[in-house]
Amino acid sequence: MPSPTDISIPDLTGKLAVVTGASDGIGQVIATRLAQAGADVVMPVRSAAKGESAAARIRAQAPKAKVTTAGLDLSSLDSVAALVDQLNAEGRPIDILINNAGVMTPPSRQETKDGFELQFGTNHLGHFALTLGLLPLLKAARARVTHQTSIAARSGEINWADLNWRDSYTAMKAYSQSKIAVALFARELDDRSRAGGWGISSNLSHPGVSPTNLLAAQPGMGRQRDTGGRRLIRVLSRLGIAGSVASAALPAVMAATDPAAHGDQFYGPKRTMAGPPVVLGQLWAPMRSLDDAHRLWQESERLVGVRFAA
Repeated sequence: MPSPTDISIPDLTGKLAVVTGASDGIGQVIATRLAQAGADVVMPVRSAAKGESAAARIRAQAPKAKVTTAGLDLSSLDSVAALVDQLNAEGRPIDILINNAGVMTPPSRQETKDGFELQFGTNHLGHFALTLGLLPLLKAARARVTHQTSIAARSGEINWADLNWRDSYTAMKAYSQSKIAVALFARELDDRSRAGGWGISSNLSHPGVSPTNLLAAQPGMGRQRDTGGRRLIRVLSRLGIAGSVASAALPAVMAATDPAAHGDQFYGPKRTMAGPPVVLGQLWAPMRSLDDAHRLWQESERLVGVRFAA
């Protein structure tokens, strides 16, 4: 039996799951739990070496698991297109897609390879393009798509006049926008699936607060040392106020696998920062407008171009 902070996962034998950001942290825990339940797991990663190391760790915990890696840099639409082409050519329907990867608060404004603000481009537009590119495989499996948002989406707004924050850039406001966008995309995808009979169930989750690598030293992004926030979160995690990496993964796992889950639901820790995963009673205010969700979809299609249009 699972502990009070754990969950039971149904048998996923024969199902294909794709998990972004699975080379460490929450994503690796998600991929491990899916593999232990019998799913075949594809881990799209930016670093092949880091991805293979993570896959080896997962196989050690789930010896019978079929875990593979694939190249993906969400900050490059060419890289997204290459993975989309690869998976569509292989032709296997995708039962579970968990859009988990993300970047957070670089020390200065940075852009993706396509000229988008880094957080908006990676956290939202990269996943938007990936999901739309994989729609044929998702429709074929009547898939569940789970999108990982953040506590940062409780407040803030979409900066419609300047989605890429070229003026008056504030790292945290841009991060909040990216995670609000993730949630609005999740809602619009489910709404369009219902209207179009796609058979896709799209929901969202947030992990609470845990000592992941989001705020760790990342020289490639210009952060030379761990932030003070990460050091504080480690202390809060030890005190039980914040969650662990393992517990923070559970809302997304539940959203993606629970037989009772359905589209447009929102999962998170019971105490917001930590605790067992639950279905949350209501969406946070910035996520509630379906008009905003529809508008964001249209703007996102315009930004990523026709090759990723639904």
